[in-house]
Amino acid sequence: MKNLVFQALAEAARSGEAVALGIISGVKGSSPQKVGAKALFYGDGRIKGTLGGGCLEAEIQQRAIQSLRTGQAATFDLLLDHDFGWDDGLICGGKVFGVILPNAQAGGEKFWRELAERKSTLAWGVKRDFSIVAVTRQPSPSSDWLYHETVTPPCALWIAGAGHIAQAVAPLAVQLDFSVTVFDDRPALASHQFFPPEVGLETDVWENLLALPLPDVPSFALIVTRGHRHDALVLKDWIHKPFLFLGMIGSKRKARTIFEHFTEEKFATAEELQRVVCPVGIKIRSQSVHEIAVSIMAQFIDKRAELVHERQVSPAARFELVA
Repeated sequence: MKNLVFQALAEAARSGEAVALGIISGVKGSSPQKVGAKALFYGDGRIKGTLGGGCLEAEIQQRAIQSLRTGQAATFDLLLDHDFGWDDGLICGGKVFGVILPNAQAGGEKFWRELAERKSTLAWGVKRDFSIVAVTRQPSPSSDWLYHETVTPPCALWIAGAGHIAQAVAPLAVQLDFSVTVFDDRPALASHQFFPPEVGLETDVWENLLALPLPDVPSFALIVTRGHRHDALVLKDWIHKPFLFLGMIGSKRKARTIFEHFTEEKFATAEELQRVVCPVGIKIRSQSVHEIAVSIMAQFIDKRAELVHERQVSPAARFELVA
């Protein structure tokens, strides 16, 4: 999934439209957005992205439009107390720091498009003179930087099975910043008639599908094929792949039956089987297909935040404020 703010910057660079980029570069206490949040402000009042909405965003928008008029970049340091948010009762109590960069589109279409596409790990930053530059190595704390960010490709989500559950999960996962690929041996189902164009589709016999290598990014897996036999067929291979999280649809009884069979046949060790979450999804009393998809993706979001953080890799970007 492309970063929409970077994509809009690339489009502004191509068209020559002046825009101001606002970035939250530091936070203390509670705030409506985290470090790295971005919004693009246009002279006609349009905004793409968000810095938290409400009076906070309105204040920064006012400053951004002024910076477009003057051409002067600026930093901001705002205390989110009741006095600041008198009109809507904003009482977060924290502080946000950031930078406003007028004419950010001048960084160039190629620069912003590469960041938007996230095909590889890239880094960029804002120096104290407000210049926007590519970064080749991590700046030291004493360096002349206001902000530094490393943008990484999205985590991969492999879905085995192209049925109704996959058809509900895949578009939701794309919106939640996973790079999704669906696998099935039925070309009639593994079709963009049922999946959005952003979803990759792989159709072949399962023997060939299971031989495909994982991408070189943190990867997650979901097994939702048309039946227990195919679920077990996929699990027999995928349980040995280095997925950060592996979920399978089904009941506790189904999991117990498959796991006992795997143990008896020595298809997997007890430790490997402990990695498999079945039934997958958090308990929200889901009944409809779309409710099941929400419960599944809620669990994947939680595991991505937990497991990817442990490996010190972010699904979208790592941010650092250099004081």
